[in-house]
Amino acid sequence: MTVSPHTIAIERTLSDAHKLMREHGIRHLPVLEGGRLVGMVSQRDLHLLETLRDVNPAEIRVEEAMSQDVLEVDPAASLARVARVMGKRKLGSAVVTHGGEIVGIFSTVDALFALATIANGTAGAQPAENS
Repeated sequence: MTVSPHTIAIERTLSDAHKLMREHGIRHLPVLEGGRLVGMVSQRDLHLLETLRDVNPAEIRVEEAMSQDVLEVDPAASLARVARVMGKRKLGSAVVTHGGEIVGIFSTVDALFALATIANGTAGAQPAENS
């Protein structure tokens, strides 16, 4: 899990979302409205919308690209359960919340690190980048 993930307000633009993703090397942004989780926008969502004719990323709001089908999980949820639900729903990430607050994000990249850790029998270690 990535703790304290970056988020974006629903009224921000696609350009703003791209900038945040590039600056922080991320692919998913939880979308907030009034501090409440209302959606998720991914790099894929942004690129898909931008392939449409007459779409100006500086004018279109994140709300137009976000998915409202957000998997919200508790920090105590088991890795197996979260991975199973993500796979079943074909989601690239889950938002980890506690008491209504976003505390983390668990993405397919995090799942791959967990799988590599389990496969290597090295609990807690992240695999080397060239592995």
